[in-house]
Amino acid sequence: MHAKTATILAWFAASYGLLLLWGGRSAPLAVLATVSVALATAGIGFSVMHDANHGAYSRSPRVNRAWGLALDFVGASSYVWHFKHNVHHHTYANIDGMDADVDAAPFLRLAKSQPLHALHRYQHLYAWPLYGVLAVKWWFVDDLVDLVRGRIGQLPFPRPKGRELAAVVAGKAVFLGWAVVVPLVVFRSGWFAPFFLLGALTLGMVLSVVFQLAHAVPDAEFHAALPGEQRMPRGWAEHQVRATVDFAPSNHLLGWYVGGLNFQIEHHLCPEVCHTHYRALAGIVEATCLEHGVPYRTEPSLRHALGAHYRFLRVLGRRNANGATASRPRCPA
Repeated sequence: MHAKTATILAWFAASYGLLLLWGGRSAPLAVLATVSVALATAGIGFSVMHDANHGAYSRSPRVNRAWGLALDFVGASSYVWHFKHNVHHHTYANIDGMDADVDAAPFLRLAKSQPLHALHRYQHLYAWPLYGVLAVKWWFVDDLVDLVRGRIGQLPFPRPKGRELAAVVAGKAVFLGWAVVVPLVVFRSGWFAPFFLLGALTLGMVLSVVFQLAHAVPDAEFHAALPGEQRMPRGWAEHQVRATVDFAPSNHLLGWYVGGLNFQIEHHLCPEVCHTHYRALAGIVEATCLEHGVPYRTEPSLRHALGAHYRFLRVLGRRNANGATASRPRCPA
């Protein structure tokens, strides 16, 4: 992991340095450097901060916390992420009303229990550019709204205080410093804005698509949190397997870049295990699922996974299980 971390950080530093030093002299070079910075930033998220915030990067909690702040460095709050991702998503994966990752209303319909609107008929087409907006929304809207409300979706979480609050504020300041202030000072041009947008759109699309391929596909199972319901329909481990799909298990380069998130089943079952072990765990998990009659689902390639997500969006944009618009059940506050 140390060598991989150094490689990704060097990639980011080299791309950022190239953008600042030479981007003002060549528009094509500026575009390439901007996209490279965005891809390297996603790599930091996939392979460094994700493991660290799950306690999987190191045996030391302090080391994990330090590397977990990489998320703050690239613009999002690791404090909010802990509750939204580690607690809510990893406990209630694909449970509508509990897992905020399946709530993209009103623009997308990601579960049959959600209302069907006319615009959803085309969501399989407009979802892809819409995913590009994720980064900007995450940086400047979602974190702030969640912190002010003290809620993520319907579920409350404790607002940060003391050092945690300072880390949230400092993280946003550092991000704005390297991502906005420094380029503005260097370039002294309005051209900074479209390049910033290009980087944000690239980052948002890459992050969104990778996470959607594991849960928002036809083979992944969903459940709606009904009012007053206190128990999940199945045991936690079985629910994680049924709500998740692996993809492109033989693609070593992709697996390296996305931090093993193509082995999402293994990650959901063992989130505190470093992602470098997921490939070895996959055979064990698949054999165990077969022994106990639990479906273990995998898309063989990235192309197949992208096609599965496209079909998922298309079907949910046209009908639900009953062929009619559904009202969305809400769990109690």
